[in-house]
Amino acid sequence: MSDAGAIDIAALIPHAGAMVLLDRVETWDTDGILCRARSHLNAANPLRRDGRLSACCGLEYALQAAALHGALIASGVAQRAGYVAALRGVVLRVERLDMETLGELRVAARLERQEAAGIIYALSVEAADGTPLLSGRATVALPA
Repeated sequence: MSDAGAIDIAALIPHAGAMVLLDRVETWDTDGILCRARSHLNAANPLRRDGRLSACCGLEYALQAAALHGALIASGVAQRAGYVAALRGVVLRVERLDMETLGELRVAARLERQEAAGIIYALSVEAADGTPLLSGRATVALPA
């Protein structure tokens, strides 16, 4: 996998401001991407409800990694926004992501299939120590 160096994540995904949840890209290649994030610990995280960040919000982290991967494999060109058409096999292994004990999140997206109309990614989020927090597959429809 290639070393990511400094990548302007916000310029490559269809999110802005506090909704850019990923901090950096650790590695990526044509098959997938591994990112790091600490925004789950931020009390001002826009996905928090009643001061808590549900584990299901980790899917948004992983979907942002998938969007970023799509831009990187397209020579660093932001791609048109897609729409989540399906989530399958989602397993949440924790209730919340806003716990200090998790440390920096490891957010991964692995490309399984790509066609003009859509893409399928395997998604996962782990704690800093490698403990699995959630996993699943996402089908993203791409508008014509």
